[in-house]
Amino acid sequence: MRVAGRSIRIDTTQVIIGLLLTLLAAFMALPIVFIFMQAFKPLSELFLYPPRFYVMNPTLQNFSRLLTTLDVAVVPAVRYVFNSVIATAAAVTAVLFVSTTVAYALSKHDFPGRKLILDMTIVALMFAPQAVLIPRFLLIQRLHLYNTYFAHVLPFVAAPVSVFLLKQFIDQVPDEMILAARVDGASEWQIIFRVVAPICRPALATVGLLAFQGVWNSMETSTYYIRSEAMKTLPFFLGTLTSAMTNNVAGQGAAAAAGLLMFLPNLLMFLVLQSKVVQTMAHSGLK
Repeated sequence: MRVAGRSIRIDTTQVIIGLLLTLLAAFMALPIVFIFMQAFKPLSELFLYPPRFYVMNPTLQNFSRLLTTLDVAVVPAVRYVFNSVIATAAAVTAVLFVSTTVAYALSKHDFPGRKLILDMTIVALMFAPQAVLIPRFLLIQRLHLYNTYFAHVLPFVAAPVSVFLLKQFIDQVPDEMILAARVDGASEWQIIFRVVAPICRPALATVGLLAFQGVWNSMETSTYYIRSEAMKTLPFFLGTLTSAMTNNVAGQGAAAAAGLLMFLPNLLMFLVLQSKVVQTMAHSGLK
């Protein structure tokens, strides 16, 4: 095969691998397509037997039913959205700041107890969130943060996955570069945010994405740490709303629409940061 006067050899193995990867990608995209299809199905298609993957007569009635239900809520729906946005922004910022500083200290500083802290961080990776639910509740209660906005943020600040991931990236930053910055008069904070952070942008983007998904989808804080309805978040509200809707036929469509609305921010965030996530998974750093 010749392209622009050059001869290009097409490897049959590469073509087969490309086709297999394309089919695999299409297969993995099916759940995303299904979420969109369900949200636009009329009730007649939602209960069609045998069920169909695709939608034949798309409609916006599910969203109108959901908005109608939101309008009659005791607390305005915009309040739940506001709480979710504030809690997510604050938690993501806190996770990025704390994880970066802790990872830098563990990677580039030698101090008593460093190995113990690193080992504890690795051990913490094994604990599921449900295993630390009671200790978190007791901590928030004793810090007098119960039923405050801080209760939405504090449970996510300790992120061992983020610390471990960032440490692996910071390990690749040459010690000579940090030493040169110190010789030039840079403080530790300037080294972190002007030298280390720009190099670790792929890891920071991945940590931010993971933190966003964890906070945005979480119902835990509103369920266990918040008493006031006006301080609860959108996932909790939609979760209680859809659980009541799924008990009746008419509410199935609105529940599907609510699921799509909760999923869209995660999808958009991933599309924006996907290149950085791929770089992180490839463990790219300084070459």
